Amino acid sequence: MKKTIIAAVALALTATACTPGSGSPSGGATAPTTVKTDAAALGQVELTVWDQEVRGGQAAQMAEQIKGFEAKYPNIKIKRVSRSFDDLKTTLRLALSGNDAPDVVQANNGRSDMGEFVKAGQLLPLDKWAEAYKWGDRYPASVLQYSRYSADGKTFGEGNLYGLPQVGEVVGLYYNKTKVPTPPASWAEFEAALAKAKAAGDVPLQFGNLDKWPAIHVFGTVQDQFVPADQITKLAFGRPGASWKTPENQQAAETLVSWVDKGYFNNGFNGQGYDPAWQDFGKGKGTFLIAGTWLQADLQKALGDKVGFMLPPGGKPVTGGTGLPFAITNKAKNPDAAAAYINYITSPDAMKVLTSTGNLPIADTATQQAPAGLAGDIFKSFGTAVSTGALAPYLDYATPTMYDTLGASLQDLLAKRATPAQFLDKLEADYSKFAGK
Repeated sequence: MKKTIIAAVALALTATACTPGSGSPSGGATAPTTVKTDAAALGQVELTVWDQEVRGGQAAQMAEQIKGFEAKYPNIKIKRVSRSFDDLKTTLRLALSGNDAPDVVQANNGRSDMGEFVKAGQLLPLDKWAEAYKWGDRYPASVLQYSRYSADGKTFGEGNLYGLPQVGEVVGLYYNKTKVPTPPASWAEFEAALAKAKAAGDVPLQFGNLDKWPAIHVFGTVQDQFVPADQITKLAFGRPGASWKTPENQQAAETLVSWVDKGYFNNGFNGQGYDPAWQDFGKGKGTFLIAGTWLQADLQKALGDKVGFMLPPGGKPVTGGTGLPFAITNKAKNPDAAAAYINYITSPDAMKVLTSTGNLPIADTATQQAPAGLAGDIFKSFGTAVSTGALAPYLDYATPTMYDTLGASLQDLLAKRATPAQFLDKLEADYSKFAGK
């Protein structure tokens, strides 16, 4: 997001209803030729919506958005199914292949999820609705690229638009202000603070990796310090011309292992869940927590003015992008109503609701008045990452299998079941098979 995103949402009415796409020979669902944006004229509709907005601030904003949408459009009722990130990832693939698929879903942007759904023709291209609702006026290309795929699901970051996110994300350092009165100004100072916390008998870094994906964020934060930004982008988007087997990636893997050797993580971190780990941090156990901005509301509630947030020091790339985008399935009974719902929950007014409930809006961010304290830290950090072009994509985006490969390989690396070189060999094999050399 490299420009100020300010615009009103324009509504345009066309004469012909859209029908769900049944899939094309090339792999993608059929794009609608015309769309309706007068949601009040769509008749009685029930939309089944699957999302993963389950934590405090996330759940609060979604409940408020749905209440407002149903008040504005009483002819459309929302049947909401809320699942954790892991449950949604596990069940969505099966649901989309069934006859009773939801109408609207949050789908992980990565190739293993959205890319595969696009390839199977299970998501509708949203370009006609994006044009009618003028989503491009508020969402710049640098944000929309995270929800674009070619119709065959092969090319990520280009092609049709298949989703629209509500929130921005950046992975950084939460820190307990009572233990870190002065935030570290460099990576060396950060590592020195970890050593100081260990010597004082505290847990330097709270970490729960039972779910495997949390280590992707921790490793990404370390990798950002050593690997050039353009190489990270090529690896993360699965594009040719990069390699995992470089001295910089080796250094990143060795650094992560050194943190294990020095006892910087809590005991049993590979067997502890993500939620219990950040909840322990919220109880004052631990000095730092590497995590995303989606924990803002919950940690603010738990620690009040004792918690701060910062980008990893050093002015390097930072892992981040968008939250899970909302998409329309190819079996949606009324795609126009589904698009109206997505338009409502991503509108300028929706961005205000997101701000007031402790979330980080992806659009109109500059026009929001962020509260002081943690929310102010996060707004400032995200603004810095966006304005400097520092956002680096999530590494699991790379290939259809990288989410599983990277998660399992990191568990092995952290448990000393694999050396840094063996770890990188596994990632290189997955990447090379998909991207070629």
